[in-house]
Amino acid sequence: MDADQELLTIGVFAARSRLSHKALRLYDRLGLLAPARVDEVTGYRWYRAGQVERARLVALLRRVDMPLAQIAEVVELPGPQAADALAAYWAGVEERAAVQRALVAHLRSRLSGERDTDMYEVKTVEVPERAVLCERKHLYTDELPQWIGASIGRLVQAADGYGGVAEAPYVAYYAEVGPESDGPAEACVPVREPGAATRVEPAQRLAYVRITKAQVAYPQILSAFEAVEAWVKKEGLTVTGPCREIYFADWDAAGPGDDVCDVAFPVSG
Repeated sequence: MDADQELLTIGVFAARSRLSHKALRLYDRLGLLAPARVDEVTGYRWYRAGQVERARLVALLRRVDMPLAQIAEVVELPGPQAADALAAYWAGVEERAAVQRALVAHLRSRLSGERDTDMYEVKTVEVPERAVLCERKHLYTDELPQWIGASIGRLVQAADGYGGVAEAPYVAYYAEVGPESDGPAEACVPVREPGAATRVEPAQRLAYVRITKAQVAYPQILSAFEAVEAWVKKEGLTVTGPCREIYFADWDAAGPGDDVCDVAFPVSG
């Protein structure tokens, strides 16, 4: 008999695969690791020796906290595709960890009574008059990330009818967007040619700080807004319009530590 076809009791199989009886029963119910044979009378389970490798793979994937539903997909893939799926999963883990590190730093600063605004370098830039396509919506914090990507995508497509995109898209906030406050927010794409659907934004001076992809997440992004506000007050300037997030980089291609966004306020004085 082929060694891989040898039937093993659940006890022996558990020892070889380094999985508990409880885990084996759970993975059976989820379709991750079905026994090769189940006694119809006693319900006793046997596994084939060739299933040990799959069982160990499941156990290792659980060690990196991969959800069971995702493990079920990965173990069915050919080796190279499974490796790619694992790499994609881990990239997501690292991105979430970077966001959480930034959030913890922000919360520690708040809880200790310290300010973390000094970590930002505030700069200014003169922006000429320009035509913009806009989409405005009332929404809450948890809706914001998806809406920003979708709305800017729609506006970028529409920009083709106005000579194309002229500068980096941005999102302006006319009131607070938070867990209990719904803005509104306005997605804007500057275009090369004005038209019926555009509005003209006047020339203005922007005070801004540059932040990474990890720092964009709410609520740690608030410290960037606060840094600009503190600088504006210190310099004796006046805020003349809605604050904004200017997205100048390819969001999907950027890593957690890459600069992707300018947090800015129009100012005068």
